[in-house]
Amino acid sequence: MAVVAQLIINGLIAGSIYALVAAGFSLIFSTNKFMHFAHGSSVVIAGYLLFTFFSLWHIPFYLSCLLTVVLTGVLGVVLHRFVYLPLEKKNASTVVLLIASIGLLMLFQNLLQIIFSASVKTIGYVQVAQGVSLFGASITPLQIAIILLSFFLLILLYWFMKYTALGRNMRAIADNKELAEIIGIDHIKVASLSFFIGSALAGIAGILIGLEQNVYPTMGTMLIVKGFTGAVIGGIDFVPGSILGSYLLGLIENIGIWFIPSGYKDALSFALLFIFLLFRPQGLFGINKGVRK
Repeated sequence: MAVVAQLIINGLIAGSIYALVAAGFSLIFSTNKFMHFAHGSSVVIAGYLLFTFFSLWHIPFYLSCLLTVVLTGVLGVVLHRFVYLPLEKKNASTVVLLIASIGLLMLFQNLLQIIFSASVKTIGYVQVAQGVSLFGASITPLQIAIILLSFFLLILLYWFMKYTALGRNMRAIADNKELAEIIGIDHIKVASLSFFIGSALAGIAGILIGLEQNVYPTMGTMLIVKGFTGAVIGGIDFVPGSILGSYLLGLIENIGIWFIPSGYKDALSFALLFIFLLFRPQGLFGINKGVRK
């Protein structure tokens, strides 16, 4: 029983991080209709921003976190305005935009290696604490905070999308961009806002990862793969579905290592990704594109 409880808790912790990444990725995709794989760079850049502000420049921790989230969101807007938007104005295909996003991911990864070296960086704010017992499993105060903060932020995102004018504009653009523009919704402004919010969520994920683990230049690549997989499982164009899919991925990964060696955890994620892409590309909770049209 204790082993099962520990695996479930580990799955919730991983799923909370994946859900923040996937929610931002899905939000950007639903309003822009292309894959922003450079979203993974937002996660790792956030970790290095926090390391720079707090560990190197000794700015107070919470101010460092605020600066990190805001700057990560601004980075998303800059990428949209100065990379993706010019390409869209030249009628670039989604394949070109996809290649551009992968190129940005690799560019930022190498820039971080040049600036900070390839060595692992430690934030050092949260000291190692003894875990508390929960149903026979052990969980640290930081891990509890990760789960609770992720739940709060994802519920807040759902409320924003459901009950605010800006959120409704985003959903309108996601459903039918041409019709939304006819009724006066500015697609460019909505797209930039989606990049800001999505990148800020990735920034928060980067902060949480940096506090619990360590920061290294290449971590964004695997995180965007996990976030993308969670989004595909739940429904890439349906933000709540992406969140649920990410938690499901975290649970499957961690419960799966009860049956297979832990070294195959990533392989299990890739297997799930291929299964859903082949047999249910709209995900568990997404809307079939043909039905929507």
